[in-house]
Amino acid sequence: MKSNLLSNIYNPADLRLLNETQLPQLAKELRDFIIDIVSVKEGHLGASLGVVELTIALHYVFNTPEDLLVWDVGHQAYGHKILTERRENFHTNRQINGISGFPKRSESIYDTFGVGHSSTSISAALGMAIASKLKGDFDKQHVAVIGDASIASGMAFEGLNHAGVTDANILVILNDNAIGIDPSVGALKKYLTAVKNGKNPKQNNIIKSLNFDYSGPIDGHDFPKLIKELNRLKNIKGPKFLHIVTTKGKGLQQAEENQVKYHAPGKFDASTGEIHIKSEENLPPKYQDVFGLTILDLAKKNEKIIGITPAMPSGSSLKFMMDELPQRAFDVGIAEQHAVTLSAGMVTQGMIVYCNIYSTFLQRAYDQVIHDVALQDLPVIFCLDRAGLVGEDGATHHGVFDIAYLRAIPNIIIYAPINEIELQNILYTAQLGLNHPIAIRYPRGRGVLPNWEVENFGHYEKIEIGPAKCLKDGTKVAVLSTGTIGNNVIEALQECGNPGTIAHYSFSFIKPLDINALKYIFSTFEKIITIEDGVKNGGFGSAVLEYGAANNFKNKIEILGIPDHFIEHGSIPELQHLCKIDVKSLINLFSNDSK
Repeated sequence: MKSNLLSNIYNPADLRLLNETQLPQLAKELRDFIIDIVSVKEGHLGASLGVVELTIALHYVFNTPEDLLVWDVGHQAYGHKILTERRENFHTNRQINGISGFPKRSESIYDTFGVGHSSTSISAALGMAIASKLKGDFDKQHVAVIGDASIASGMAFEGLNHAGVTDANILVILNDNAIGIDPSVGALKKYLTAVKNGKNPKQNNIIKSLNFDYSGPIDGHDFPKLIKELNRLKNIKGPKFLHIVTTKGKGLQQAEENQVKYHAPGKFDASTGEIHIKSEENLPPKYQDVFGLTILDLAKKNEKIIGITPAMPSGSSLKFMMDELPQRAFDVGIAEQHAVTLSAGMVTQGMIVYCNIYSTFLQRAYDQVIHDVALQDLPVIFCLDRAGLVGEDGATHHGVFDIAYLRAIPNIIIYAPINEIELQNILYTAQLGLNHPIAIRYPRGRGVLPNWEVENFGHYEKIEIGPAKCLKDGTKVAVLSTGTIGNNVIEALQECGNPGTIAHYSFSFIKPLDINALKYIFSTFEKIITIEDGVKNGGFGSAVLEYGAANNFKNKIEILGIPDHFIEHGSIPELQHLCKIDVKSLINLFSNDSK
């Protein structure tokens, strides 16, 4: 009977004591370990399974943590975490107070760079390599592992372009599995496919043209080839590039066959791979599906409508439109800057463009929003999916900054629907014709209306730009909410018996603010409470406070929202409670205010 190798490996020093012939057994054990934990605790599965051999080989050949290893995005780093002193607490992965689902510098010396967004690894590793050279350390190795979807991003090209004119000791490993979250797209993907198929002559190699020592493609699951090539490259100075070919989801048949679904499958049976299907009967729709179904319906009726997303067609549900109207729906790859300016260009020619970007990823295109859209007052329709707290993905993915970073930009309209009906109606209203760009922010997950599709889908009403809504009258305290967090207010007030002292106003329009409503509220109520699922600094509450200060109102104002520090990972209810914007916290607050 074979001994269990993984249980005796605490860190890479233990790994390097193994004979190379033992590594395939370790790979199987590591895959089984990942599958067993993720099947119960959830998380990113396919990406980590695909790089098991590469992960082992890197820590076997290189002297980590002295040699520096940077993972791009980092959702493929579960094996790395398990081999670097976190095996025993890997079961806490993505849980509140547990380890992060992505590499994190404060968590481990082996996590050399904090990641979560794509295409940063080459620049980071190059920065480390140049710093090592300046310090006189010419032997330290610097390795960036990047996928074929991430390397198509502009930032990755910027890093390659700089590295190619240096003598920095950097190794870029391209993990080519032809998929990110969705299948990779674009001309570079076609080029890499041709390289894998032996169709491109060596003298036409893009990477060699950038002054890299290029090798590959090689099988990324073949230990002898991997280790031989990594050892060879370790002794070559300057920029190097290794092209490996892997299979995302390797080792779990269903994950290999359905790579999109098993990127992050939720809970599943570890032995069979079958995903545990939750009953969706009578459940409210997911907000992204409300977007996807609505824009498809509108596009069928309006030939000027275009849909654009940077690499998130499934997650954003633009896939509905891509399947039925492929000539008018575009996945541009991991290229948020390009997505924004592409949208702006189309709008100049009379098209109606819905640019769907996760809130946390729009941060990567901030200059384009200002310079290419708002400055020219082009009515691009930004649909910010995953706004607010997103849960277990943690600090790198929470969409809590968009209100604050967009509110400072002239010309832009900011809208946060309280429910599915408001979302579909603002999507309808936007395509009727706006004079300014608009950002529509909505959260991850399900809405509040179980029968939305049956009772409301396709029945549109035009929304007037600006007005707030009074959802409940009161006499003493006014609660001002924006977006879907207003449903927590509704539920909390109901639990408190709907006290007559407390009024509730929904400000779906954050910009422009309803000044008439604010004037009435400040003139009528003793205390004002604002609540949002974005940062308090510079957010919706700040806008209300600015109005009060500018007009010399002396009301007591309390701002509820995300505090001035990065919020880590955990379930959305847990994180809302941490930020005191959950129903229970609001019940306690409202109970005191109603006395």
